[in-house]
Amino acid sequence: MKIIVFGATGEIGHHVVAQARRRGHTITAVARSRRRLEELDGTLTRQAADLMADPDAPRRLIPGHDAAISTLRPSAGAEMQLVALTRAVLSGAASAGVPVFVTGGAATLKLRTGDPASVLNTPGFLPEAVRPIAEACAAQDALLDVTPDARWYCLRPPAMLVHGPGTGDYQWGTDTLVSDTEGISRISYADFASAMLDLVETGHDRHPRRLTVGWQQVPN
Repeated sequence: MKIIVFGATGEIGHHVVAQARRRGHTITAVARSRRRLEELDGTLTRQAADLMADPDAPRRLIPGHDAAISTLRPSAGAEMQLVALTRAVLSGAASAGVPVFVTGGAATLKLRTGDPASVLNTPGFLPEAVRPIAEACAAQDALLDVTPDARWYCLRPPAMLVHGPGTGDYQWGTDTLVSDTEGISRISYADFASAMLDLVETGHDRHPRRLTVGWQQVPN
């Protein structure tokens, strides 16, 4: 497949790019920083683009690809830019008729099945330091509902993304946090990237448009 990855140099994005290459896909890596793009595999197609300054860039870059993946995350202090960044990618994908796979956030996930309480609205669950990005992710999620012209799919991480190797062993969910045997909702960046690519590759049209993923077993 020909896949374009927005946010290709970020913590999730660079794992997506590396794993997609290992799976044999042809990748276009897009990021704001030309310097950081130059650190990626030189055989990639690399494209520097600042979507805040040039929101039409995805309309030019996405045509000719089989799928678009957004792993965009704004800098601290500019969290609400996530909505505009996502809107730009959705618009470009809709214009090209290409499915787009969006990295969401855990903010709107329920803590437990049947419990209306979510990550964002449960007092004391979120550290104050991450509340700005959680609120931005909730706004991003609301944007998806008012963007019917894009063939979007949203993969939301668990409560914690951690560093470490990929295990290839994770559990899918829909609207509730996936937790492991210790009751912790987490997954490695590498495994989240693997799940994203699994979604791109394998019959995504048969799945709900919003999914989440997490470890069910604690890695050794």
